[in-house]
Amino acid sequence: MQDVALIGIDLGKHGFHVHGQDRHGKAVLRRKFDRKHLITFLANFQPCTIVMEACAGAHWMARQLSALGHEAKLISPQFVRPFVKGNKNDFIDAEAICEAASRPSMRFVTPKTEAQQCLSALHRTRESLMRDRVKAINQIHAFLLEFGIGLPKGPAIIRRLPSVLAEHALPVRLVSLIERLRAHIKYLDEQLDELEKELGRQLQEDDLGQRLMAIPGVGPITASALSAEMGDGKQYGCGRDFAASLGLVPQQHSTGGRANLLGISKRGDKNIRRLLVQCARSYMRGLDRHTDRLAQWARSMLERRHSNVVACALAYKLARTAWAMAAHHTEYKMQEAVTSL
Repeated sequence: MQDVALIGIDLGKHGFHVHGQDRHGKAVLRRKFDRKHLITFLANFQPCTIVMEACAGAHWMARQLSALGHEAKLISPQFVRPFVKGNKNDFIDAEAICEAASRPSMRFVTPKTEAQQCLSALHRTRESLMRDRVKAINQIHAFLLEFGIGLPKGPAIIRRLPSVLAEHALPVRLVSLIERLRAHIKYLDEQLDELEKELGRQLQEDDLGQRLMAIPGVGPITASALSAEMGDGKQYGCGRDFAASLGLVPQQHSTGGRANLLGISKRGDKNIRRLLVQCARSYMRGLDRHTDRLAQWARSMLERRHSNVVACALAYKLARTAWAMAAHHTEYKMQEAVTSL
């Protein structure tokens, strides 16, 4: 076992398949463990590089292995799939992870800290509750429309729902069902308020999140989401790489020396991309109140491009600014507009 230089682990819920190879790429280890025995085995193993796919449980496992003295690396599953040889099984997947990790140009995922994972879990829970609230509101609209009652769009009508029900003669069972949905929406609103308060409390303890809120248009929700996603930003070579990981750069389909740029690629985390676009739109709505260089650029862009294009371009700038603040540990400084003589 002294010759093992690289270990690939195919993670599972209970079973973990391990493939180890020496510095020449020759397989020298092939074993299966449960979670407890895997940690024990690697605790008594000489320090080496251990690679896993960035999937469920990978960030926790990476932290455990780093504490044992190993160098833990994570690879996006989409980069491992091309190295799977022949039929697929867990040992072949572990071998493919080693093969992918041995490539000098491979891109790795930085393991998240516990605080980042907690923030990420809060955001996912908030998104789930918001989807449930929209679904319940749409059900009320649909049920009432079946009985000839058309309500205005939006959640504000839920507050006037008792008076709407009193004005129309509806079946008792339908009224009882709608009241139950309204109580469910009220419960979801309370849970969302609690989650947003918890996000605010965690954000107060996060130095990066506090600094990100200085970016124009960025609020607590977006700042905490960016902080949970980026960390220190060292996993990205530059700001454009981070923006590209969020799908905010043009999709490219070039050949024969001819560059063909399409719309934004929409890759990566769609929630953060949506939040950044909303921040851009919020900033554009109050553009008349701003006189800095960013506002000057946005106004000049609006004169010749559609507002949707400008919103995506501005979101791209916000993403690059956020990365620069995270990677270089700097504060946001508003630049004065350039005046033409």
